[in-house]
Amino acid sequence: MLGDLGTASLAVGLACATLTALLWLRVALFAAPARPARLGTAATLATAAIACGMLEAALLRHDFSVRFVAENGGRRVPIYYTVTSLWSGLDGSLLLWLLVLAGYAAVLARRPYPARLHGYAMMVVSTVTMFFFALSRFAANPFREVIPVPADGPGPNPLLQQHPAMGVHPPLLYAGYVGLVVPFALALAAPLTGPEGRGWLRVARPWALVAWAALTAGIGLGAWWSYAVLGWGGYWAWDPVENASLLPWLTATAFLHTAVGRAAGRAGWSTALACASFVLVLLGTFLTRSGAVTSVHAFTDSPLGPMLLGFVLLAVVASTVLTGRRTAVPPRRDAPLLSRATAVLVNGVLLVTIAAVVLIGTIFPLLSGPLSGTRASVGQGYYQRTAIPLAIVVLLLAGVTPALRDRAGALRRLVVPGGAALATVAVVGLLTRPGLPALTAFGAAAFVLTGLAGELTNRVRRRGRGAVGLAGLVAHAGIALVAVGVAGSSAYGRDTEGTLRTEEVLRVADVTVRLDGVDRAGGQDGMTVRARLRLIEADGAERTVTPALRYHPARDAAVTVPVIDTGLTRDTYVTLIAVAADSGSATLRLAVNPLVGLLWAGGALTALGGLLAAVGAARRRRSPERPDDQRPTPVAVGPGAVP
Repeated sequence: MLGDLGTASLAVGLACATLTALLWLRVALFAAPARPARLGTAATLATAAIACGMLEAALLRHDFSVRFVAENGGRRVPIYYTVTSLWSGLDGSLLLWLLVLAGYAAVLARRPYPARLHGYAMMVVSTVTMFFFALSRFAANPFREVIPVPADGPGPNPLLQQHPAMGVHPPLLYAGYVGLVVPFALALAAPLTGPEGRGWLRVARPWALVAWAALTAGIGLGAWWSYAVLGWGGYWAWDPVENASLLPWLTATAFLHTAVGRAAGRAGWSTALACASFVLVLLGTFLTRSGAVTSVHAFTDSPLGPMLLGFVLLAVVASTVLTGRRTAVPPRRDAPLLSRATAVLVNGVLLVTIAAVVLIGTIFPLLSGPLSGTRASVGQGYYQRTAIPLAIVVLLLAGVTPALRDRAGALRRLVVPGGAALATVAVVGLLTRPGLPALTAFGAAAFVLTGLAGELTNRVRRRGRGAVGLAGLVAHAGIALVAVGVAGSSAYGRDTEGTLRTEEVLRVADVTVRLDGVDRAGGQDGMTVRARLRLIEADGAERTVTPALRYHPARDAAVTVPVIDTGLTRDTYVTLIAVAADSGSATLRLAVNPLVGLLWAGGALTALGGLLAAVGAARRRRSPERPDDQRPTPVAVGPGAVP
């Protein structure tokens, strides 16, 4: 019953999305009333919500006649992870994607934008919604019937039941991914509307900021989940699926910066970045859901690959054709070479260059197989030699840009940040010798943070723009803290592995663990093996920690459950890798990860800065229209300008 209702809701949703796209085209072409199109958009959202509700109901009721429930549900799965099972599998995750997409469309439909621009943009969003409804209905229908009906299911992937962040990370990531469809739609709509479309950047900015903030938070939570669950002690492995989330973040950051102030005069550049961001979202969806790449984050082989790849190509062609017929814009005076606008544009170019480098490393293994007959791999060294140096330059420019608000005092404003950077490099280099990349990152972060502190002081003295101006400062401070966290954990992190018998010890840096014993516990859900360890810190403090291995027979999978002892300046990370059959010995990994906490704090600050900027941009959008030369300079976030 639930399966039939779910399948029917997908079919009705596909029809609603198709009709809605046509109704919005009618609004754009013939200035027809928008009410029928808005009702169609609301109906599309309702069908997506019903489909998600039906699948959640099937999961909670353990209706194993529904294929998705039979493959991802289980009677012994906790309720929280039963609910999150919706996005633990390919077909269910597409329903969540549809719900978020339809939600964005419904909110966009209610906005009072210029009629033709609004109509064309909504037609694009409705067309994208129609495609994903078709994908879910015909290629990834989670409601297909299972015969015979099993008595129980295996539950979701055990890795997805290890950390509560899985309840928040995918929805946030999808909110960031899908939200970039709105700037994409507005960028395609603007050339079709003539002079009416000239203000599309001002319309798109709040949407891009919301999506960027959500994507930032989603990436940060994903890194946290990887660190806390996978047991390898790291948070970013340049995995293809990780890269797929980073790529649109980079181009969206570049878009936000090139769409402000005098940089906004490069309309073609902003249009290209808005289109590229969503095309990269679609490409990431293809990589994640086609089985083209092997990753702990990716879904297995599926029939979606050709359809998704075809839609990516269609989006590229549509972007090229439509944005090639841009309407003329009033000429603007070029910014001086030494100016904030020029620095913002240079940062945008660097961000796009980083995205290109990461894209090449991500898709090269896919291309090498057909071209050479053997599938090559791209290791972390490639990214460390290419993307990391460029990122450090971006960080440095983020510190230079605020000082360029006027050329007269630019050099004077750079003296204190420059001195702080040199002092940091000298002190840290002499005391710890972390290596050139980390030392450069520390110096760049000191440069940025000192400059931001000076900028904040000046704003307080001038009684500046409050929360609006604060947004850029918060976001850039977050980026600098992330840089310190990454550099510190990479340069100073230490780890070792060893097989211990009872009472033997393993040491790394000034931390020691002693194996006191191994405990085994079995149950209906499988077996858990724990190593009882005595953790001894440098100051003599001791405590017992119990990293574990859990075997899940329903999935025939064993997962590690590491122990992370979080301190003020570092984490001690203990992983149980293997246990002897007689429980007489255990193989352990012991790591000390300094400054990792700054990574999480910096990510939270960056996302908060994006949200503050989105609120400020939305408020300005509701203010009366003014000529371009009388509008306040919008707030940029990410590595670049702080207006």
